[in-house]
Amino acid sequence: MLFYTFVSGLSWCLAGLLWSITIVGIPIGRQCFKFAQVSFFPFGKQIEYGGGTVSMLVNIIWLIVSGFPLALEHLASGAVLCVTIIGIPFGLQQFKLAKLALMPFGARIV
Repeated sequence: MLFYTFVSGLSWCLAGLLWSITIVGIPIGRQCFKFAQVSFFPFGKQIEYGGGTVSMLVNIIWLIVSGFPLALEHLASGAVLCVTIIGIPFGLQQFKLAKLALMPFGARIV
């Protein structure tokens, strides 16, 4: 179970590193590293969604470049984890992170 959270956290870190290669992508990379922390330790944290026009535009670019593969990874992990009773809480956290992977900008961790 911890394997899935570790792999998803590493995926967020990899996305952050790839985005940080360019100067324009550094703010997006920083956001990826914040969400990697949430992915490593998903329990006890809520995510509030909001944002404006800029967040929406960045979310569209994000979805095309990095969001869809990350969301599929979280959905697959969540489905595998929900097979067992012990894994259901971890699977639900992976589903929460899948939604975050689709629209991370304008989201706030509480």
